[in-house]
Amino acid sequence: MRIGETAQGMIRKMKCEDLDPVMDIWLASNLDAHDFISHDYWKRNYSIVREAIQKADIFVYEDKDGKIAGFTGVTDGYLAGIFVRRDRRSRGIGKALLDYCKRRNPKLTLHVYKKNLAAYRFYKREGFLEEGIHREPVTGEEEYCQVWEEKSV
Repeated sequence: MRIGETAQGMIRKMKCEDLDPVMDIWLASNLDAHDFISHDYWKRNYSIVREAIQKADIFVYEDKDGKIAGFTGVTDGYLAGIFVRRDRRSRGIGKALLDYCKRRNPKLTLHVYKKNLAAYRFYKREGFLEEGIHREPVTGEEEYCQVWEEKSV
């Protein structure tokens, strides 16, 4: 298998035609994971994120059937998030995307809402350590800053 390829699919750089499914996954994932934030917040930010995603380095997980099952984006070692289609969650796609990012970056940082326990536990299990906590100014919600660093052998 090549780097980025798994038994169920492959990870590749996002193409222009991936934008609509990526945005569908982004919105559904945020609505599901952040029930403590108004749905209007995510809907208001949809067009801003859509524009930003087109300019960012986004990597998608494509199923063997050619459908986008998830995606992630990393800029200068900052992991903006891992998003997986609702019907494909808990099947190793998020871990595959994270492992892909780890192979490409010796250090990753991220922010995760304190109330998003599933994501917090996932990142902790994957070797991220808490570096601090702050209140996100727009939502007023507390976020953990977490860091992962490649271990020297």
